[in-house]
Amino acid sequence: MTAPLDLDQLQSFCAIADCGSFTEAARRVNKTQSAVSMQIKRLEERLGQSLLARDGRGVTLTPHGEALYSRARRMLRTNAEILDHFSDGDLSGSIRFGVPDDYAVRLLPVILSSFQRTHPKIAVDVACMSSEHLLEGMRSGRYDLIVFTQGTDQNYGELFRTEKMFWVASHGGRALATQPLAVACGTPNCGWRRDAQEALERSGLDYRIAYTSSNATAISSAVLSDLAVGFLPESALQPGMRVINDEHGLPRLGDAQIALMRGSHAYGGIYDALANHIVQSMGNLEVPVQLSDAAE
Repeated sequence: MTAPLDLDQLQSFCAIADCGSFTEAARRVNKTQSAVSMQIKRLEERLGQSLLARDGRGVTLTPHGEALYSRARRMLRTNAEILDHFSDGDLSGSIRFGVPDDYAVRLLPVILSSFQRTHPKIAVDVACMSSEHLLEGMRSGRYDLIVFTQGTDQNYGELFRTEKMFWVASHGGRALATQPLAVACGTPNCGWRRDAQEALERSGLDYRIAYTSSNATAISSAVLSDLAVGFLPESALQPGMRVINDEHGLPRLGDAQIALMRGSHAYGGIYDALANHIVQSMGNLEVPVQLSDAAE
């Protein structure tokens, strides 16, 4: 009978894949770098394939490494689920959680306050920033879990909610009538900005980027102050905003995809508790677009 793979080796392998560095991976799994290197050597010998490639920028996965990574993640998750099933201890500990500031004002306080009531022994340290910075922080090991809003084109983004995107303006404002159209949006690496600009270019509409910020609150403030029109997912709409109807000639935007990403260690226990709470709370959320003063 063939002996099973070593879960410790798989954990170290996934840590290297996550951060692209033997040194950082060793820190994450609490081992020396030489010990991690030996684990990978034995894992490659066991499978008979090269799994990692070193280049000047760090460590990347080979095609065989890519094939192993998804399967190793599933094994680590299953292992955590088995341990949870037979554990009768109270859930306690701390979680480093990142969330886009698009949702920090309206949704985050409600979701986290309800979680703290049901899990008082779990401390959640929260960082609110753009999805781009959250994804960078996940790679560098600053977070255990993040929610991000650029879809699931990243490894292990677990899509759990899709929302409509809306063009918005200040209720009663004049920004919609500006020529060229003044637009408030994120920085050039923002996926929503790229999508909106591509849609505007296809439509032939004359526009200019009048206000740029990586902070969603700042963009919303620019819209509410009538400096420019903007675009937001339905759950980020705020009182004082007017949803711009199709007859104004603005192009339709693609849906916003909201996903959850975990570190390769963040399965089971406290991590599943928070992840499941977020997915259930946000995944089932119904947001009325026709808010009292958000509709045209």
